[in-house]
Amino acid sequence: MIYSITGLLRQVAPNYCVVEACGVGYRCSASTYTLSSLPGKGQEVTLLTHLWVKEDGVELFGFSTEQERLCFRMLIGVSGVGPRVALAILSDSAPDRLMLSIAAGDAKALTRAQGVGAKLAQRIILELRDKVSDEDLGAELAAESGGAAAVAGSARSTAKSEAISALVALGYGQTDAAAVIAPMEDSLAVDELVRRALKTFMRA
Repeated sequence: MIYSITGLLRQVAPNYCVVEACGVGYRCSASTYTLSSLPGKGQEVTLLTHLWVKEDGVELFGFSTEQERLCFRMLIGVSGVGPRVALAILSDSAPDRLMLSIAAGDAKALTRAQGVGAKLAQRIILELRDKVSDEDLGAELAAESGGAAAVAGSARSTAKSEAISALVALGYGQTDAAAVIAPMEDSLAVDELVRRALKTFMRA
């Protein structure tokens, strides 16, 4: 297993980059999230990697953060999600937002990625929802939303679920709505939850 690669950045393309290490150029398939974080050509870069073994060869995938690599490995563990689809998902959503979408059960957010239909999005949520932890969300988002358990709980709680649905009907994203509703008191009525959420969105 190749854990990481450090070398000079020689080429950047829409879906991969080339890193030269010890005189050898390594082609690393990568998401736009990683590609956008790369330094200028000719500068030194370190990428965490995942080696994908195929029937007709091998392919190296590069990641700028451990969190993104973790997301990639979680995604390819889902039936029907190959490395290309996983990269498409990570290109559409940064790792922390992706984990929040999964915790919130926001299938619509996942379908924005190329190659992800409604059924596959639901399968990803079904298989990964219980695996998302506060560490996966990242400290900032976990603190903002009250944690992965709180976000998932909001999606299941009757009052909070209705409040989230109301906000979605008003045009807000389900992931963002769940993140705002999650830390609120469970005793609040639906209309109060919505009112407070709208005030939060207006201040943002």
